[in-house]
Amino acid sequence: MGTLEGKVAVVTGASRGIGAGIARRCAAEGAVVALVARTAAPGESHLSGSLQETVETIEAAGGRAIAITADLADAGFDADALVETVEQQLGTVDVLVNNAAACFYFSWDTMSAKRYQIMFAANVDAPWRLSRAVLPGMVARGQGHIVNISSTVVDHPVGPPYSTFHAEHGATLYGASKAALERMSTGLAAEVHRHGVAVNVVSPVAAVATPGVLALGLMPDADTHVEPLEQMVEATLALASGDPQTLTGRVVTSEAILTELGRTVRGLDGTEFTA
Repeated sequence: MGTLEGKVAVVTGASRGIGAGIARRCAAEGAVVALVARTAAPGESHLSGSLQETVETIEAAGGRAIAITADLADAGFDADALVETVEQQLGTVDVLVNNAAACFYFSWDTMSAKRYQIMFAANVDAPWRLSRAVLPGMVARGQGHIVNISSTVVDHPVGPPYSTFHAEHGATLYGASKAALERMSTGLAAEVHRHGVAVNVVSPVAAVATPGVLALGLMPDADTHVEPLEQMVEATLALASGDPQTLTGRVVTSEAILTELGRTVRGLDGTEFTA
C-alpha cells in the first residue's frame, strides 16, 4: 500500500519538470492523478515535455492519470469547472499540488504590466481559485492536503552592499508573488485546520535543472548549488501525506522537511535514490 493509495491528486504544471515528477511520484504511491498544464502534446512548446508524455509514463508504470489542458494565468480560467471535471472522472480531490508558475526576471523598470499580471495570476490567483474549488469536498470529508510550491527568492535582500543576484537579476517581483503565496498558505492553514485539511509550502533549497530553469539560463555553474529534482518531489509527497493535525502551516525547504521527518530521497518510481 502506497502512502496515497486510493487518493485523488491534482498536480498543476505537470507537463514537465518538478510538476511531472510530483505527478509520477504520487501515482507510484497509489494515487490517481489529474495533470494540469498548457502543453497537451509534444511539439506544442519550445520546452520539452507535455501532458501526454507524463500520462504515458504513469500508465506505463501501472498507474492512472488524466490530462486537463488549461492556462492558469488566463482571465477565463475556470477552477470550479476544472475540479468538477476531475471529480466526475476520478472522484473527490484529496490532494492539490499548486506547482505551476510564471517566472519573469525583469527589474522594476523593465517588467511589463502584462508579464506582471501573468505572474501574479499564475502564482497567486490560480492557487487561490483551485484551493477554493477543492476545499468544500475536503472539508465535507474532514481530510485533505494542499501543497504550494514556492521559491527561496522570497528571502529579503540583505545590504548594503547587495548581492549581484538581488541587485541585477530582477527577482523582486517574482519573489513578491511567491511571498504572497506563502502568506496566503499559512493563513489558509489556520482557517481550515479544524476541518482536518493541511496547507503547506515547500521550496527547493537550490536550483533544480528543470526545462524552464534551463531555458531562463538560471542554472549555477557549481554542482553544489544544484538540487536533484527527486528531492523536491519527495518533500512534496511528505507534505501531501502527513498528519494534517500536526504537519500544516509550514513554509519549509525540501531539505529541511526531509531531514525533520527522516525521509529518504527516492526516485520517481518510489525506489531509493542517492542524492
